[in-house]
Amino acid sequence: MIDRRRLLLTAAAGGALCAAPALARVSQDADARLDGLMAQRFEESLERSPERATSLGLDRGDKAHLASRLTDASPEAVEASRARVVREWEELQAFDTAGLSAAGRINHAVAAFSAETAARGARFTYGSGIGRPGPYVISQLAGSYFNTPDFLANQHRIEDAAGAEAYLARLEAFSETLEHETARIQTDAAQGVALTRVILDKTITQVSGLRDTPTDQTTLVAALVRKTAELGLYGYGDRAAALVDERIKPALDRQVQVLEGQRGTAGDDVGVWRLPDGEAFYAQGLRSNTTTTLSAAEIHAMGLEQVADIAAEIDAIMRPMGMTEGTVGERVTALNNDPQYLYPNTDEGRAELLAALNAQVEALDPLLPRLFGRLPRSSVEIRRVPVEIQTGAPGGYYQGPPLDGSRPGAYYINLRDTANWPKFALPTLTYHEASPGHHLQVALQRESGHLPDWRRAGGFSAYNEGWALYAESVAGDDLDVYADDPVGRIGYLLSYLFRATRLVVDTGLHDKRWSRQQAIDYMVAQGVKPPNAAQSEIDRYCVMPGQACAYKVGHTVIARLRADAEARPGFDLRAFHDRVLENGSMPLAVLEDVMRP
Repeated sequence: MIDRRRLLLTAAAGGALCAAPALARVSQDADARLDGLMAQRFEESLERSPERATSLGLDRGDKAHLASRLTDASPEAVEASRARVVREWEELQAFDTAGLSAAGRINHAVAAFSAETAARGARFTYGSGIGRPGPYVISQLAGSYFNTPDFLANQHRIEDAAGAEAYLARLEAFSETLEHETARIQTDAAQGVALTRVILDKTITQVSGLRDTPTDQTTLVAALVRKTAELGLYGYGDRAAALVDERIKPALDRQVQVLEGQRGTAGDDVGVWRLPDGEAFYAQGLRSNTTTTLSAAEIHAMGLEQVADIAAEIDAIMRPMGMTEGTVGERVTALNNDPQYLYPNTDEGRAELLAALNAQVEALDPLLPRLFGRLPRSSVEIRRVPVEIQTGAPGGYYQGPPLDGSRPGAYYINLRDTANWPKFALPTLTYHEASPGHHLQVALQRESGHLPDWRRAGGFSAYNEGWALYAESVAGDDLDVYADDPVGRIGYLLSYLFRATRLVVDTGLHDKRWSRQQAIDYMVAQGVKPPNAAQSEIDRYCVMPGQACAYKVGHTVIARLRADAEARPGFDLRAFHDRVLENGSMPLAVLEDVMRP
């Protein structure tokens, strides 16, 4: 279990959020100063990240110019960002917090954590991120080749000819982004930072796949043709195709050539410990993703303990079912491979799987008012991960609705191989990604009437993923959806076993210097993923150090907060849930202070 003393407490958060009445006097001036500072920073961040403006539905009115731009990915812009976040942290440290209201102190604590984390990350001069560090400019899971086609197809709005012209402008900017990323790949390689052999091959395959797809079949062109045709607008497809052929594909080809040039020196070690100042880089990854000061050793030990506990609970369900031979992992693997629990790996099987997911969402929705006083207005759609990126994409992920509610939330599932999704494992994934998990939490935050925009748009992995994992237990235990379905309950517990296993393998890879195969073997041995899916999972952790630890660390804290609340007289579960959610996503230490009686 997590010792509360090990949680990161910023100066603003530690003991300040539940201050005595004399210290909690509301000062509109102090709150206004903080809101003004953070609102300005938020506005500036939208100018630097036009994709985020579009995702949030804010590329309209006086920000309409952002709809035709992409983020500047040049080396100069990245270096300017490093200097900026250091300056912003210094400014926030100097901010006079006297007189902040209770809500203001929460906002300051959230802002302080983000600013300090970003400033700490600025010391690393390689990779793709500052606040939540990614060691590589591109990978099988990151880079504009991976993100931009999906972004343009699913988030860029085309409501008239201006939207179509903005789309074309972004296509042209896409080619520039690719060139900038290629330059940074080369700069990082000169520092000794390059993809390991297996990840490099996957990345080359995916970048080459976009380059080699017939132009009219690329998402980049097909999405524009479809969207404009629906509006009775024509002729844009040819212009888009020309940009793809003359600008984007040559840029993709140059990126492939640079990556292929690294094959001869690529190694097999996958942990970030092999990179410059790699141990500190991983510590930063854990800090930013878990919002705690837990060390890799502590997280590894937590994972081992929870793996053993959850496996014992699964064993207790299996034995009365007559499943007694072999380890728990071997018995789970047998369930995973049982044809009665698998959808055909065909288009028809994938359609049947998606229909089942939609039925699960519809069945649970009427039950949610029992446990939540507030529910989101936005709906959620279930979509397949785009085929062109499914090889490297995660199994499932969520995309929140914009701040203006003009687009629903979306839950994506990777249907590369339906064998990765036995029927008994799917409900808990749906409860995690949709409701009462990510969609309920994120949509409520986006729709909040009392949070400032910069808070409505923000988020922390440990809180968001911790909530989504906790939400699985709301369905599984509080709503008792597996009461007459022991195999379904095994699927539910496997989700927790999977996240506990992540604690072990992520720290194993990056702290204990495990090999990729050692991590794959451990995950397969626990029975949480078949070999093919385990390889994709481990490859994800190789390029996103620390992110996989956010889930179970966050869940452990939220579950403990609930246990503490249940031990006090007058516990009300609906009130508990609403209180956890009402102030939006935040670092775990801030959440602990908010929930303190």
